[in-house]
Amino acid sequence: MTQAQKNAERIKLWAKDLGFLSCGISKAEFLEEEAPRLDAWLKRDYQGSMQWMENHYDKRLDPTLLVPGAKSVVSLLLNYFPEKEPQHPDAPKISRYAYGKDYHTVMKDKLYVLLQKIRDEIGEVDGRCFVDSAPVMERAWAKKSGLGWIGKHSLLLTKSTGSFYFIGELIIDLDLAPDNSVADYCGSCTRCMDACPTDAIPEPYVVDSNRCISHLTIEYKEAIPSWFSDKMDNWAFGCDICQEVCPWNRFSKPHTEKAFDPHPDLLQMNKSEWMEITEEVFREIFRHSAVKRTKYTGLKRNLDFIRSNS
Repeated sequence: MTQAQKNAERIKLWAKDLGFLSCGISKAEFLEEEAPRLDAWLKRDYQGSMQWMENHYDKRLDPTLLVPGAKSVVSLLLNYFPEKEPQHPDAPKISRYAYGKDYHTVMKDKLYVLLQKIRDEIGEVDGRCFVDSAPVMERAWAKKSGLGWIGKHSLLLTKSTGSFYFIGELIIDLDLAPDNSVADYCGSCTRCMDACPTDAIPEPYVVDSNRCISHLTIEYKEAIPSWFSDKMDNWAFGCDICQEVCPWNRFSKPHTEKAFDPHPDLLQMNKSEWMEITEEVFREIFRHSAVKRTKYTGLKRNLDFIRSNS
């Protein structure tokens, strides 16, 4: 076994000890296959109001522009699938990933610990941690490192655990043995495309953010277009429909990360409590949640739209 293989195995063991679902490694190189896809997606204006997706185009495709001298991309998955669901089925819904503490904080803390472990055990290693906050194509790297395949809903899928997990990366200047990618197991299934109430997946593996409920309720800051009126399906923050209908998610297992447990009151809120939520209650329940991203005014806008069209 080479030193690159030994170090790769050690890092995967350390990642497991930190609670990561899985860890894969790929060579830090230009993402040739992704370049034309990203270019075509942007030219169709499918980024919606996320204009920042147009920035740092080169950095999105070349990790050595983010970490000079980078040799390896270490991709890691962290499960967030909840053990319990909301008790009132008619209440407004939020994406499962936002039930607990903001994943940016939880996952980045773990990545920092892993990076420091690498430095302590292997030696001087230069690198950076990334969690959905920099121009990194996380799903492409996770796919390249063998952690799963990209589903028709554009999310990473695994045969053993579906898609309810976060993705993070370490881009480092340490030479590590890369993993092999896996096959696409979506087959002829189009359930995610068929189930989307806004037709936000116009073709396999392509999402039009302009039509996506998740984009609309989180990123979009203007008044919600009227044509969404009968299509929101009660989603107040994010949307999980394309994941809920995916056959591979029948294998999802509850997470064991305490930080992702929801606020005690969240799952018990009924429809009227949601609709009448005050800023004080919002700050208490979502104090550490990713829901803060839309702010109280954004959540109220979404709730008011749901109410006016129910």
